[in-house]
Amino acid sequence: MPRKKRLLFALLLSTALFVSLCFGWVNELVAQQPYAGKKLVMVTSADYPPYEFRDTAKGKGEIIGFDVDIAKYIAKELGFELEIRDTDFSGIIPALQSRRADFAMAGMTPTPERRKNVDFSDIYYEAKNTIIAQKGSNLTKSTDLAGKKVGVQLGSLQEKAAKKFKGVNLVPLNRIGEIIQEVKSGRIQAAIIEDTIAKGFVANNPDLEFHTLANTEEAGSAIAFPKGSNLVGDFNRVLKQLQDSGEMKNLINKWFGNNEQPATNAATSGSGNISASIPFIIEGVGTTLLFSALSVFFGFIWGTILSLLKISTFKPLVWLANAYTSIFRGTPLLLQIALVYYATPQLTGFDIPALLAGVITFTLNSGAYISETIRGGILAVDKGQREAALSLGIAYQPMMLDIILPQAIKNILPALVNESITLLKDSALVSTIGVADLLRRAQIVGAEKYIYFEPLLFAGLIYYLLVMSLTWGGYVLERRLQRST
Repeated sequence: MPRKKRLLFALLLSTALFVSLCFGWVNELVAQQPYAGKKLVMVTSADYPPYEFRDTAKGKGEIIGFDVDIAKYIAKELGFELEIRDTDFSGIIPALQSRRADFAMAGMTPTPERRKNVDFSDIYYEAKNTIIAQKGSNLTKSTDLAGKKVGVQLGSLQEKAAKKFKGVNLVPLNRIGEIIQEVKSGRIQAAIIEDTIAKGFVANNPDLEFHTLANTEEAGSAIAFPKGSNLVGDFNRVLKQLQDSGEMKNLINKWFGNNEQPATNAATSGSGNISASIPFIIEGVGTTLLFSALSVFFGFIWGTILSLLKISTFKPLVWLANAYTSIFRGTPLLLQIALVYYATPQLTGFDIPALLAGVITFTLNSGAYISETIRGGILAVDKGQREAALSLGIAYQPMMLDIILPQAIKNILPALVNESITLLKDSALVSTIGVADLLRRAQIVGAEKYIYFEPLLFAGLIYYLLVMSLTWGGYVLERRLQRST
């Protein structure tokens, strides 16, 4: 009994030391980065051409656009380096609140609700809302939308404006591309989108049309900052300089063109054809595999520790392990990712990278599920094996490591492979915090090309090939283990 307890506590201690070493190593790397006073971190949602999007045809996926050009000009004038971080639009304000970024540019309008959470610069560009629908729908004004399903981007100015339309059934979605696809499929009858964005989609989707709405409230794009930021005054000064010098007008002509059609730039050239961007999507396979491999490896280790705690005769450890499993199996994985990524900087002051946040979350989550699988495998091993080992004087630790666990893992290998497959597919959830994995890159290409279905279909094919490869590998390993018995 004492040896068993010592083993359990040794496993817990080694895990704690490992985690502390990892955080110490990451902290050391972060400390070496030229941040304070030298670098400005901008957060955006790079799926909103021509404001910000990735130029995927060149392979590097550099974030470009109207907002990016303005941000580069401001950073240069103020003597800062510029770092751009990509995330979902709904994650921009949380990123500012957690001080993960110095400012945000994403075609964001300074509404009263947003001003309660973040500060804003002066408005640097004014735009209008439009109704985008299938051709021939005759939806030209807000009153025509009564009784219709209307798509809006979650948390956008368009969502707020559409809430005032009488009799409208709003359908909030995360991305503009998703909204357009819903309109094309007929699931929703129309969408409320900014005119500059609508022009690009209509130009590349001939079955769609748009009509401009009269602005009934505040409109225009401004730069967002964390509350109390001392950068607001300097940014306003440079924005005025941009306006007075005529450079802002040049940037508007470059990215938006005239009132009838969008400018000819990387956002619209080659639209509808993803062949040039396929290498960019494929590069996401490496990130997906790295993330999945790390999560499976650490999840298996953590799951093994939890399973040993659950079969312990020391009741507090059993209660702790069961409570942990209940929490992580009883809450959504997407919620866990958001909490780890956004809450960590506020609670600890550590600016956790998105990929690390994803690995930690998936390790903690998959460990809860794997622990139950391993526990079942251990209990399935014939009790006579344990009794024979004890009768021969074999200590608990070598008995568990050399006799019980190998047999348990052999029995539960199909379940472990299935868990790995599930984790590989669920890894797409890290795209919500800006990790440039396979799914995120497909969404980026869709935004750049003003299409939605084709990039996702290609990404789905790659996911299928990866899953089939993992399934085949698990089958081969299972057969080899069977022959070794």
